[in-house]
Amino acid sequence: MLVEKTHVTGGQFLLDDTTPADVFTPEDFDETQRMIADTVREFIDRSVTPHTEELEFEKKSELGVPLLKEAGKAGILSVDVPEAYGGMGASKATTMLVSELMARSGSFVAWHGAHCGIGTLPIVYFGTPEQKEKYLPKLATGELIAAYALTEPESGTDALAARTTAVLTPDKKHYALTGTKQYITNAGGADVFIIFAKVDGEQFTAFIVDRDAPGLSIGPEERKMGLKGSSTCAVVLENAKVPVGNVLGEIGRGHVVAFNILNVGRFKLGAGTVGGCKIALEHAVPYVKERKQFGRPLSDFGLIRAKIADVAARTFVAESMVYRTAGLLDQAIEALDRTAADFDRKTIEAVEEFTIECSIIKVFASEALALAADEGLQMLGGYGFCEDYPLERIYRDERINRIFEGTNEINRMLIPGMILRKALKKQLPFFSAAKQVAEDLLGPPSFEEAGEPGFLEEQAKLVAAMKKACVAALGFAAQKFGEDLKDHQQILADVADMVMATYACESGLLRTLKQAAKGGEDSAALMADMLRLFTHDAMDQIEIWGRNALAQSAEGDELRTMMAGLRRLSKHLPVNRERLHDAIAGRIVEAGGYTV
Repeated sequence: MLVEKTHVTGGQFLLDDTTPADVFTPEDFDETQRMIADTVREFIDRSVTPHTEELEFEKKSELGVPLLKEAGKAGILSVDVPEAYGGMGASKATTMLVSELMARSGSFVAWHGAHCGIGTLPIVYFGTPEQKEKYLPKLATGELIAAYALTEPESGTDALAARTTAVLTPDKKHYALTGTKQYITNAGGADVFIIFAKVDGEQFTAFIVDRDAPGLSIGPEERKMGLKGSSTCAVVLENAKVPVGNVLGEIGRGHVVAFNILNVGRFKLGAGTVGGCKIALEHAVPYVKERKQFGRPLSDFGLIRAKIADVAARTFVAESMVYRTAGLLDQAIEALDRTAADFDRKTIEAVEEFTIECSIIKVFASEALALAADEGLQMLGGYGFCEDYPLERIYRDERINRIFEGTNEINRMLIPGMILRKALKKQLPFFSAAKQVAEDLLGPPSFEEAGEPGFLEEQAKLVAAMKKACVAALGFAAQKFGEDLKDHQQILADVADMVMATYACESGLLRTLKQAAKGGEDSAALMADMLRLFTHDAMDQIEIWGRNALAQSAEGDELRTMMAGLRRLSKHLPVNRERLHDAIAGRIVEAGGYTV
């Protein structure tokens, strides 16, 4: 299933072999990145943690503005801003590292994420030189606070159904915007809004709107389930006057701004939720080490150790895929001419190439955090349900991540949809690969020589089989339904889950092999155990998802034939999960939290 390698594009991991040396991992951070990480940790410990009570329980969301300004002074808001406008112009790996660490700041993470990501980046990528000069230096320092306003009372996932309008004023110097934006993060303290409206009710367009624009007003703070210290309000526009020079991008091309910026938000959210997984373990593990029942620490009991190990293994593969994706983005951006006038625009186009991977890490990592928060709370028992223990807050706060930046449902539709779109555009040789896999599955089985497998050889074979299963399921469904496949959402969701699990397993495998190559198998022993645990569980799930997808696409003898092929691909011996749970949990308990 090898393809001729020209340049790596999104989804290519399904069809191509990747070597361990080609992936970026957390072990590859350089000294500058580690220094930035220390700066973020110090800022949180010094400036945010002392206000935990006020932010999380007294709901003083107004503290977000002065804290953002402090973050600006520390340089934390400038990571994504180009150097020409006072920023760092840092790599995407650095961006993800900062996003991961900001998860330690509780609900302040929403202030930071909305400002640095979806609030600032539209201007970075789509702004004119004049717009960048006016806004970016002040956004980088926190002198200005940004927000992103897309959602409306009657348009969420279907953003293009927005009803907010923009009409050119008679003097042709302003657009008058009318409509309501809902659930806008940072709205209570923002100075600058990225707002989407339809010019003349038809052309979906992005605008930069200042808070003091005549006709703009802010609604009351929403009463939310979680992220209590964040600000979420409606933004009301009543013929709000916006200078024509504040059109962002091109008239009628607002969808390009909206969807690309949401894509950036997804990879940042993936990193942030990985940070949340680690924090959940940091709060749960010390408790179960100290808490005794029946004369023994809770951490001695098998079912508690299983929870610790399952969360750690899922955190490991999520972390691996997040930073692998960061490496893909940085490789694509490094190929661009930084001196070109359109470098920033080309950068977002390079990111767009990996929409599939960005959606994968958003969905997978947010659901990994859901597991970590739930199991962490369960390990604390009744204490976990009480506000005195951070897992109560983590449990509430994590829930929004599966809704932020496009729901997990819509992202599940995007993953297989983008694979097929790239195939139709000849950007991925998917259909030829699907044909080859189908022929292999319909042919006689191959017989491999038995023998003692090498280091992670069995896991490598499982990953290769997973790829074939994904290609077979999606290829068969595409052949069966053609363009109507878009209406079969359950098939698409099953395939998406297969693809996500495959990307997770391969990312963990490549990271572990890379570490073993550098320091030997002993240095990668914990990684290898977490990989074995997750990969075998994932293959069991992939067989179920694949079976479901095939059953919705075929019947009778055709289904029986395809099922026989799927069983051949998914065949594997079970692992001793109790032994793996015990080995993994032992290391995590010893460390007091997540470690590799």
